[in-house]
Amino acid sequence: MKRRAIVVAVALVAASAVSGSGAVLPGSASAGTASAIDWAPCEEDVTAECGTLSVPVDWTRPRGPKIDLALIRRHATDPAARLGSLIDAPGGPGDSGVDSVLADRSRFITDLNRRFDIVGYDARGIGRSHPVMCSADLLAHEPPPVPTGQADFDARLVYNRRLREDCRARTGPLFDHVDTLSGVRDLDAIRAALGEDALTFRGRSYGTLLGAQYAERYPRRIRAMVLDSVTDHSLGTRSNLDTQAANVQDSFNEFAAWCTRTSTCALHGRDIRTVFADLRLRAERGELRHPDDPQTTLTPFSLIDLAEQGFRGPYWAELAQVLATLAAGPPSAAAAPASRTIPYAPLAIFCSDYGLPVRDYREYAAHLRRTARIAPDMRYSTFAVYGITACLGAPAPVNPQHRLKVRGSATPLLLINARHDPATGYSWATGIAKQLRGEAVLLTYRGWGHIVYGRSACIDNAVNRYLQTQTLPASGSACPAVPRPPQAAAKA
Repeated sequence: MKRRAIVVAVALVAASAVSGSGAVLPGSASAGTASAIDWAPCEEDVTAECGTLSVPVDWTRPRGPKIDLALIRRHATDPAARLGSLIDAPGGPGDSGVDSVLADRSRFITDLNRRFDIVGYDARGIGRSHPVMCSADLLAHEPPPVPTGQADFDARLVYNRRLREDCRARTGPLFDHVDTLSGVRDLDAIRAALGEDALTFRGRSYGTLLGAQYAERYPRRIRAMVLDSVTDHSLGTRSNLDTQAANVQDSFNEFAAWCTRTSTCALHGRDIRTVFADLRLRAERGELRHPDDPQTTLTPFSLIDLAEQGFRGPYWAELAQVLATLAAGPPSAAAAPASRTIPYAPLAIFCSDYGLPVRDYREYAAHLRRTARIAPDMRYSTFAVYGITACLGAPAPVNPQHRLKVRGSATPLLLINARHDPATGYSWATGIAKQLRGEAVLLTYRGWGHIVYGRSACIDNAVNRYLQTQTLPASGSACPAVPRPPQAAAKA
């Protein structure tokens, strides 16, 4: 997820913003079949190749209408040592795999690009791959993310229905086929088009669901698969809300402990829990202005979300400074609520993958009272709450939740997760490891933040070794935490 180093903006909790209006990539014409990719130098970066692969809108009708998936590839820098293609899938849902590979100069690229072609793509409905289209006016008038009564709840149901109907009309048949199971079929088509007998893959965050469901459908077609920061697709409404509330509260506890022991923390010497509780009350009274836009009110949801995004880095030093500035500021007159306009494609994907029903506002409020007991400082996870709110009234999901059933994979999967991850909590990773039984090994990073690769040489070396040689770490292995989060250390 693309973010500035300083945490000052309200997050788009369902996904990163993905634009479909960028420059058109070369090779935009349909490849014609799911067995050929038209490659040409990328306009944005001629050192990489861009292309398209034609796949069915509806995989149950393989001869029906098709869309073009946009792809990018960086060839292995040491052709003599090349092992094949490594497909990298970002999260969101909704992040652009093309943009990720275009922009990525991380150790993952530099270390593994010597022996692998690095391949990324925009999933169906995202970015350059037939993006889901919706009315900008409807998106700009989204109701508040947390209903406060039955009238709000009913208004959200009406809004969600209007938005779905509008997006379906503007997008066409693809709107009903952006689920991750359709994405699994796309991924296998890409593997075949690349000429690979077996898949080498890294999925991050929501991209781990794509990898896990690929392993469930095509276990014998896996060469090596890394799932970084693991999504658990087996959870219903209550367990989804509760586990994510526990995740963000755990991260709050870690942030408060860091600030207590770190003299350079902007809130050092103060009771962090009291400061945050006071800010929540001021946000409820409409007395806080959004730090990124003084013309808008910082709502309680936006405040909690700001903290939640600060935990992902973790950007503890930056978050502490923002909270200290807010705490020091005088009460402000009420302004317009913060805008929450977002692209709808991430929600279309999420609501196709998850059925999270809530009958009425009474049940909704009961959920929030329970999560407030689990997370007394944070109250709830904004990602979890918003996902449920935005999917209220949605049809039954195409790809409903279930426990993973992977049997007979050609190579066991490697799961990696931070012990203190606010977005995909450690309990999710251990839960998936149990569901996969002997089909996976979980490597624990005993530190903080979301997305593990790149945080320590211990993690990176284990991942690189596995991807190159298919050698897994021993069951129960763990890597020590980096003594101080790199972002906080850099700012101290």
